Amino acid sequence: MAMDLYQKLGLKRGANEAEIKKAYRSLAKQLHPDRNSDNPKAAERFADVTRAYDLLSDKDKRARYDRGEIDEEGNPKMPFGGGFGGRPGSAGPGRPGFEGFSNSNFGEGADLGDLFEGLFGANAPRGARPGGGFRQRAQPPQKGADIAYRLTVPFVDAATLEPQRITLSDGKTIDLKLPKGLEDGTRIRLAGKGQPGPAGNGDALVTVAIQPHPFYGREGNDIRLRLPVTLKEAVLGAKIKVPTPDGPVMLTIPKGSSSGRVLRLKGRGFTGKSGTRGDELVTIEVHLPSGDSDLEAFAASWDGGGNPRASLGV
Repeated sequence: MAMDLYQKLGLKRGANEAEIKKAYRSLAKQLHPDRNSDNPKAAERFADVTRAYDLLSDKDKRARYDRGEIDEEGNPKMPFGGGFGGRPGSAGPGRPGFEGFSNSNFGEGADLGDLFEGLFGANAPRGARPGGGFRQRAQPPQKGADIAYRLTVPFVDAATLEPQRITLSDGKTIDLKLPKGLEDGTRIRLAGKGQPGPAGNGDALVTVAIQPHPFYGREGNDIRLRLPVTLKEAVLGAKIKVPTPDGPVMLTIPKGSSSGRVLRLKGRGFTGKSGTRGDELVTIEVHLPSGDSDLEAFAASWDGGGNPRASLGV
């Protein structure tokens, strides 16, 4: 008997979202084609569990699947299981009772097609015959199933929209162009890169995860950087080299810059949907060395520069 979607992920029905995500990540890591180049069955299994996760991670599709409205491929199921049972002319408990109707039930020349249209609407089965069953309308050809992928993108690559190489379930690799307005969780659709089907291939659905960076942070389309400077650079001003996603640039530190002052490097952030890039916001942090006797001697002879806390009322 074929496994249901939960069994394919090694879960029981009723598993929560976190359990579904954890099970998928574990299986995807084991079965990814990059790790199983000598095992073609692993690629098939990888595609299978990815398809199961794609359906169960969609709340609406999962609810419909749990209610039995769609199958493991996401296709609608036949109403009443594809047929009708029961004793002729009866409708006992659990029996629709549509068998055994004759013309005398509805009058001479009654058309059961009209009855089914009244019950089911425009999609009612056509061709009902008095005294018997009815023909099911042929289903149109279906496209193949979509395949879901997770792509982890380095922070700097995401900011500069550097194309990313991704390996598909069939073992082929492609260079994926990142879209403007890229966010953590952005989904990219690759038409025709899914499973084959009678009406053509399904699509590949790539969900992007942007890696955190050791010293950059993101704020909308802007990037934030905390920049350490020496006391001398802060007091006298300086031109210093600063990192950006596009490479280092020279930044002017104005004279008398205190910790917390923010300087702006225009156009060094993330690209928005409009195509305009955000900025890099550099926050000055004055760094004082410990154990510097000259600095300690200077501070001892200096009057202190007043009370910087006066605005706080202390």
